[in-house]
Amino acid sequence: MKVAIVHEWLDSYAGSERVVEQLLAEWPEADLFVICDFMPEAERGFLRGKPVKTSFIQRLPFARKHFRKYLGLMPIAIEQFDMSGYDLVLSSSHAVAKGVLTGPGQLHVSYVHSPMRYAWDLQHQYLREAKMEHGLKGAYTRHLLHKLRIWDRASAMNPDVVVANSTYIGERIRKAWRRDSITVHPPVDVDRFALKEDKQDFFLVASRMVPYKRIELIAEAFRRMPGRRLVVVGDGTNAPMVREAAAGAPNIEFRGRVGTAELVRLTQDACACVFAAEEDFGIATVEAQACGTPVIAFGKGGARDIVIPGQTGSFFDTQSADAIIAAVESFDTLSIAPAACRANAERFSHGAFRAAMRRVVEEAMR
Repeated sequence: MKVAIVHEWLDSYAGSERVVEQLLAEWPEADLFVICDFMPEAERGFLRGKPVKTSFIQRLPFARKHFRKYLGLMPIAIEQFDMSGYDLVLSSSHAVAKGVLTGPGQLHVSYVHSPMRYAWDLQHQYLREAKMEHGLKGAYTRHLLHKLRIWDRASAMNPDVVVANSTYIGERIRKAWRRDSITVHPPVDVDRFALKEDKQDFFLVASRMVPYKRIELIAEAFRRMPGRRLVVVGDGTNAPMVREAAAGAPNIEFRGRVGTAELVRLTQDACACVFAAEEDFGIATVEAQACGTPVIAFGKGGARDIVIPGQTGSFFDTQSADAIIAAVESFDTLSIAPAACRANAERFSHGAFRAAMRRVVEEAMR
């Protein structure tokens, strides 16, 4: 059986690339297609030396630094890949990869990280944050996103099977594309985050400081709880707002960016990790559970697939400092075993992902 794996682009080793890595581990004979490949040499190990086939966008002017500005050409680029010689096509899609063209007698299974957020329900937030709500540039961007929505829904009919990375993304797929999906959670390297039973008396938030993460709410909540210690790891555009929310609070410690070993140690030692974002899935939530660390999370999005209330953590219902305070104070009444958190995390291991994807393909081929 000839297999092709289709992915949007390669420029950094992040969440969607970890999916590609495990697909390549399960189907090592597969050919790999991407719109463009600018992955640094130091991060290419997950490709195992496999050659990468790219589109015409790879050769366009300034593509190395600005390939995302060619988004309007990407539907054409993905449709130019010739899949006619393959029995199985696996696409890893957060933008256009699911639009690859296949014919009768070929099986196309698309693993969807999310429909294009910026083209659908988050368009207005995207334009606002990019400061393109007005003017000619904003008008052009709205026109482009309108065209992308039309193509996105039409091309959503291309895959034979749609796989969502969480129940939440399955709901977004149904809303945007009017398609049903199967849920297979993304792979998490749970072995890198070892169980530790003994915990220390501090809460941890480790994340990029960007607006949707809402870390400023966690900082405000702990500023109002001076008896509880919070360690904040990470940096980003929202860092000044987070520091302002924590101003004058000696119980809040900022560590900035830390190395992997230090992040693992802090996650293992924390009495709980706190997450305030509405995530598509939430790999960091699983990593915390793998360390045996309970999670206090906003109860919408992918976290609902991960945390088991009362057994491995708890939820708060609104993104507000008051809700976080109530959740942290009620955390003391819970009796959560680190071993239960670790066992929960095992559901999201590399092996579990590969076995689930193999089952999806085998059932579709029957």
